[in-house]
Amino acid sequence: MSDSPPAPESQCPMSWHGAKLDFKKDMSYGDYLGLDQILSAQHPRSPNHNEMLFIIQHQTSELWIKLMLHELHAVRQQIRQGDLPPAFKMLSRVARIMDQLVHAWDVLATMTPSEYTAIRPYLGNSSGFQSHQYRELEYLLGNKNATLLQVHEKVPEAYASLEAALSSPSIYDETIMFMARNGFAIDPERLQLDWTKTVVANESVKQAWQQVYKAPEQHWVFYELAEKLVDMETAFRIWRFRHVTTVERIIGFKTGTGGTAGVSYLRKMLDVVLFPELFSIRTEL
Repeated sequence: MSDSPPAPESQCPMSWHGAKLDFKKDMSYGDYLGLDQILSAQHPRSPNHNEMLFIIQHQTSELWIKLMLHELHAVRQQIRQGDLPPAFKMLSRVARIMDQLVHAWDVLATMTPSEYTAIRPYLGNSSGFQSHQYRELEYLLGNKNATLLQVHEKVPEAYASLEAALSSPSIYDETIMFMARNGFAIDPERLQLDWTKTVVANESVKQAWQQVYKAPEQHWVFYELAEKLVDMETAFRIWRFRHVTTVERIIGFKTGTGGTAGVSYLRKMLDVVLFPELFSIRTEL
């Protein structure tokens, strides 16, 4: 047995507690995630320290929305195919992403009115109102507004994606058509809507959901789907509400950078109901 001291760490093989240390020829964590691009995508335009918070808040929100779109496009396809168990998991995930976004407003709320005022002139007319991903999210959930497509003409790829979402059945439309294929009496006109229009409540759909809720054991798949949709819309409403309160806390009732009435406009959006019959039946059950 040698009594010589162990070799200095600098002379040890390229490992540490079993971890690989040499990535000259292999893909690393940063390579896989494209961190060079992500972490170099923040370009403050003002000299103010707080603008970095504002940028990262909105960039991370867009990443979460990208994931929601990924999930919801798959949800719509699963419902169309009548394969609901995977859709249930995806809808639950989307609701939890919305919860995550609710808490993200807590971070932005640390920005005071004077701090925001210092960066606002540098924002120009840029606004979250112009988020094409958020617009597509609303279209997928059934809140359709063709007029707002104009905002996105500058980016042809985004415009095309939004046009497709606008003219296609929403997740709720696919749900109603799935119910009709499985024996629920849905009015033919509800199944042949102009998909570019926002959904309005339909009595036959309301009666179908009443059947489901009055005998859940007989219609369990539809019962579970209904609750997943309600859970998601509830999370969406909370996300919207937290947005309104954060904006009011920071800018009060000033006009938004995108030209909207700011808080007054956002408050009107709180009245939007995505799945009307699922909420209206609760009064009568």
